Amino acid sequence: MNKIAITRCEHFNAAHRLHNAKWSEEKNKEIFGKCNNPNFHGHNYELEVKIIGYCDEETGYVIDTKILSDLIEDKILKRFDHKNLNLDTEEFKTLNPTVENIAIVIYEILRQDIEEQLELKIKLYETPRNYVEYPY
Repeated sequence: MNKIAITRCEHFNAAHRLHNAKWSEEKNKEIFGKCNNPNFHGHNYELEVKIIGYCDEETGYVIDTKILSDLIEDKILKRFDHKNLNLDTEEFKTLNPTVENIAIVIYEILRQDIEEQLELKIKLYETPRNYVEYPY
């Protein structure tokens, strides 16, 4: 039997500011541009959570999508949706909330609750033209 992938798509809105506290204000503005706005800015993030594995012989599932949906809701959406990532979340108090870092954090959170024989991949769209995939 071959592996198969199932993907659950979700959506959340969040504000953030890209900023490195070790740098001067000038360097932050030079590197991050508008994304360094001290009053923050927001995105409508599109999240794809892909689970890869073998179908269970009894259920025919790689993973029950209701379980996956509930997991994403509980662990990701409740934590990040309609939040200021810099101010409202522990994960980004000291970690710059770039789309890359957000995807890695989401992966690390979900990985804890996904059976280890299943592969997990995250695709996170910050805009329709900019997205990251982790791991790659």
